Amino acid sequence: MLPKLFFGYFAIVMIALSLAVITRRNPVHSVLWMLVLFFHIAGLYLFLNAEFLAAVQIILYAGAILVLFLFVIMMFNLKEELTAERFIGEWPIGVALGISILMLMFFSMSKITTGPPGQYTIEAIKAETHTKAIGKVLYTEYLFPFEIASLILLIAIVGAIVLAKKRG
Repeated sequence: MLPKLFFGYFAIVMIALSLAVITRRNPVHSVLWMLVLFFHIAGLYLFLNAEFLAAVQIILYAGAILVLFLFVIMMFNLKEELTAERFIGEWPIGVALGISILMLMFFSMSKITTGPPGQYTIEAIKAETHTKAIGKVLYTEYLFPFEIASLILLIAIVGAIVLAKKRG
């Protein structure tokens, strides 16, 4: 009963925080609500015994990505956006589109079946840590896609530096 109560708390609060993020007029307030949302997501990961993912959630998203969002928001002049009308005449189309996407997701997920169990059972993961199990799979089975992703990120970093460098 207690695990269902905790999961229900996280589910309801995360939905409410998501709505708070997208409905705030001030973007700084949206980012602050997103920070609270990220901490609740990390709490849900802890509830699911995924300590590594919770730590990555806090360090990477709440620490780095959110600070980046705040810097970008502070660079813009948002005076006009704060005084402008928030919702204009297209909101019925948006609501209809949102409902149709939710229905599509519901009907798609009802058709999903699980495959055969993998080599990592709950007992095997408990014998190792989650971090060790993720590391083994990432650096053995998925080494090539991992290296491709790191090369793409390296190219993006070099491109950002080249674009940001002042021409002198």
